[in-house]
Amino acid sequence: MTVSVLVVDDSGFFRKRLTEILNTSDSIRVVGAATNGREAVEMADKLRPDVITMDYEMPIMDGISAVKEIMKRRPVPVLMFSSLTYEGARVTLDALEAGAVDFLPKNFEEIARDNSQLQKILRERILDVARSRPGNRPAPAVPSTPPPAQPARPQTRPAPARPTPAQRRAEPEAEAQRPSRRAQPRSFAVVGIGTSTGGPIALQRVLTRLPSRFPAPIVLIQHMPASFTPAFADRLNKLCQIEVRQAEDGDMLRPGLALLAPGGKQMMIENKGPHGRVRILESDERLTYKPCVDVTFGSLARSFPGKTLGIILTGMGADGKEGCRMMKQSGSVVWSQDEKSSVIYGMPMAVAKAGLSDEVLTLDDIGARMVEGVC
Repeated sequence: MTVSVLVVDDSGFFRKRLTEILNTSDSIRVVGAATNGREAVEMADKLRPDVITMDYEMPIMDGISAVKEIMKRRPVPVLMFSSLTYEGARVTLDALEAGAVDFLPKNFEEIARDNSQLQKILRERILDVARSRPGNRPAPAVPSTPPPAQPARPQTRPAPARPTPAQRRAEPEAEAQRPSRRAQPRSFAVVGIGTSTGGPIALQRVLTRLPSRFPAPIVLIQHMPASFTPAFADRLNKLCQIEVRQAEDGDMLRPGLALLAPGGKQMMIENKGPHGRVRILESDERLTYKPCVDVTFGSLARSFPGKTLGIILTGMGADGKEGCRMMKQSGSVVWSQDEKSSVIYGMPMAVAKAGLSDEVLTLDDIGARMVEGVC
């Protein structure tokens, strides 16, 4: 199967360079190029591409407005190109909220050191994004007003429609991964949440449901560049009742505080002080992810055996699987996001297929379960 791509950018040089790189793959075909957001919307309707690459700063209609319009008409996986600055991070987060799936630096030198590596990364990212499910994305969860101090009890859901025979044939494996009954509430020393592609919006949905006096410290690991994590932490802090900030070396964990691992570094948790202490370390060059969920979850398993709740949300790859394995071996609890509500069902699938998930939950259920399941 060939993935069709619409390239959108007001720079003729960038459009040409990106088109040349993508067309070197037999699996990708650039079917059109737009110079502004309005053209992008019109060409998306006409060409019906599998993936759209989108700049954010363009004349006539900017990239964020274009993404919103495209998502209204016919959801298509969108890969944003962004500058690696605080402002670039803020705009990119707005684009992800509008419906974009993922992002890459617009300066190709920041993606790879040589042309062959650049081509490989760009082609792989396009193919990965093409496998995402923008139509299944939950609506953006940024509340315009602060959420209530205490979350309301979940409403009784209507009985689900009877599955078709084809659906019944496809469901046995997923059902086998889903625990048969809900675990009883228990006390946890710390909650760790790991995620990647689709994670910024997923984390917003989860964390905005938590009350300010959430009884356990939280550590967050989101695959994200170093220049993006400060803006992302600030954004979450403005939206949530709990406090959220980027972690610094020596920070002490405490209830009602979520610490986000800084991009480009590794975050480990020590059992020091009343609730634990953060160590921020330079990353080993052999590690693909900076920050890495396995690294942080492994430290939680060692520091708080049997007392950690690990949660794996949407993301490409399998980062977090081995960390969750260590948690399970120490007696701790693991939850993972379900396939339908994941933008990319990679990381949570790896955990579920390995038999490490105590509960497989929809994204909208995770925050509520944290409130009722963490004493």
